[in-house]
Amino acid sequence: MRALVDMTDTQVEALDTIAKRVRRSRAALIRDAIDDYLNRHHREQVEDSFGLWGKRKVDGLVYQEKVRREW
Repeated sequence: MRALVDMTDTQVEALDTIAKRVRRSRAALIRDAIDDYLNRHHREQVEDSFGLWGKRKVDGLVYQEKVRREW
């Protein structure tokens, strides 16, 4: 899929400099940057979920065993 992105001249020049140095296309660098951004935010979502069970009054293992008995 293609996307149109507005960048400053400085950003384009910086990307071109890096692209020449690492011998990759500007588009490849942008895709890598997007992947890094998405991975960081995914990790944040996962990390935010840790500790949620701690607010409950029921022990997690006890709850799990109870639910499995209902199957």
